[in-house]
Amino acid sequence: MSGIILLTVPTIIFGGNFILNLLSGAHQQLELTDFQLAMFRAGHGHAGVLVILALIAQFLADYSRLGSSWSWFVRGGFPLAAILVSGGFFAAAGGQGTTEPNAFIFLLYAGMLLLATCLVALGVGLLRK
Repeated sequence: MSGIILLTVPTIIFGGNFILNLLSGAHQQLELTDFQLAMFRAGHGHAGVLVILALIAQFLADYSRLGSSWSWFVRGGFPLAAILVSGGFFAAAGGQGTTEPNAFIFLLYAGMLLLATCLVALGVGLLRK
C-alpha cells in the first residue's frame, strides 16, 4: 500500500507545477475565477498533506490492534480520503466562471467523513495496544 501511495506523489508534483504556472499568469485563457484558484490551491495542499498522513498511517496500522478487516479499511481509507477530499475541492470548482461550490462538493464531505472514521479507528486500535 505504501508503494501505491508513493506512486501518487508525481501527480501532486505535476499539480503543484500547474498551480504555480496559474499563479504566475500562465494559462490566462482558462479565465479562472478567484474562487476556482482558491479551491484548486486548497485541493493541491490537502492532497500533499493527506498523502503524507496516509503513509504514516500505514506504519501506525502495523502497531495497532485492529482486526484484519479494520486494518485493511484503515490502510485503504486514508489514501481514498486523500483522493476524495482533494478531488472534492477540484470537482466542486469545475465549470466556466464558477464562484461557488457545485454539487460535487459532496465528495469533499464524503472524504472528510472517511478520514474521521479512519482516524478514530486507528486511534482506538493504537490505544488497545
